[in-house]
Amino acid sequence: MAPTDETGQSTRHASPTGTTPPTGPPPGGSAGPGARMPRWLPRAMVLALALIAVFQLGSWAFHQLTGLLINVLIAFFLALAIEPAVSWMAGRGLRRGLATFLVFIAVLIAAAGFVTLLGSMLAGQIVKMVEDFPDYLDSVINWVNGHFHTELRRVDIQEGLLRSDWLRNYVQNSATGVLDVSAQVLGGLFQMLTVLLFSFYFAADGPRLRRALCSVLPPARQAEVLRAWEIAVDKTGGYLYSRGLMALVSGIAHYILLEILEVPYAPALAVWVGLVSQFIPTIGTYLAGALPMLIAFTVNPWYALWVLVFVVIYQQFENYVLQPKLTSKTVDIHPAVAFGSVVAGAALLGAVGALIAIPAIATLQAFLGAYVKRYDVTDDPRVHGRRSRRTGPGTPTRLRKLWARRPEPGGPGTESAGKDGSS
Repeated sequence: MAPTDETGQSTRHASPTGTTPPTGPPPGGSAGPGARMPRWLPRAMVLALALIAVFQLGSWAFHQLTGLLINVLIAFFLALAIEPAVSWMAGRGLRRGLATFLVFIAVLIAAAGFVTLLGSMLAGQIVKMVEDFPDYLDSVINWVNGHFHTELRRVDIQEGLLRSDWLRNYVQNSATGVLDVSAQVLGGLFQMLTVLLFSFYFAADGPRLRRALCSVLPPARQAEVLRAWEIAVDKTGGYLYSRGLMALVSGIAHYILLEILEVPYAPALAVWVGLVSQFIPTIGTYLAGALPMLIAFTVNPWYALWVLVFVVIYQQFENYVLQPKLTSKTVDIHPAVAFGSVVAGAALLGAVGALIAIPAIATLQAFLGAYVKRYDVTDDPRVHGRRSRRTGPGTPTRLRKLWARRPEPGGPGTESAGKDGSS
């Protein structure tokens, strides 16, 4: 036992050096065995766990509902596109639901007729292409043999293709993937019906939806929301209408060229060029022109060059003449901004994002432009892409003056200089 003093407490042993050793924490301190947990700590831990659980649940629900959200977004932009026609018919006395139904019927009839005509035309062209494929293959083989001094034969190529493992594996995979294709077709039909249903409700109940949205906002915010809605309707409808008109002009122009060159499948190729060139901005014309160039190359290699030249010239005409006139009041945005928005939309939502990127950016640009204060631009030449000119004489003028001042040899200037030097 340790020695104790009269008070019953243990005496502390002095260190050999005469100093007192450090004492431990007091028994009643926060780090002692009897310390209590702060009252806020359990509630903070429960709150943190609840937030993590809510975040995980929200993330899971968002990923599960991504398809539905994309369908709703497509339906919303489709409703914005048909909003002008529905409002015009409703303003003439028709009920909004009936007006929306009539517009949908007109759109569906036009789409069905277009798909039917295009499908029948493409089917006939495909059948003809399959029938004429041996002749095309012979022409290509003769061209290769004539330019590269080879001895290729169509029979050898066909036998090698039929005996290849690639074709056998492709047939097997195609046979096993019939059910997957059927499921994808049914899923696509269900998705189309979902989009049409939401589009109908958005267009038919547009005023009710706007009233419900404005009822939870103060009056100042209500005006901003209604203004943004109106801008979105104008930009989306204008984008679709202007793109459709430019697709028609592009298809007609390329059809005339292909008919002049006697390239086969000219109607189908013209429709392909018109659609792809307009709904993929900036580079869509070049992507769409690749297929006509390939078909023209099978007829005559020089025809492919003519198609390429026409595609490049038409792209410049469309960018600098046709597009500014048609889109000056609808979606007048810079081509670089349009291309960047399409790339960003495709990265976020795929093909759907690429389609709705331009009207979305045009709506945002128009809405922000109404609140950005602009000033008159100065007349500085650098603003207009020109360098400022010097007010004094230019370099050639100064050189001519210096040359005129130079004394000539044997002249009066040199004689006086010589006399001065001699003196």
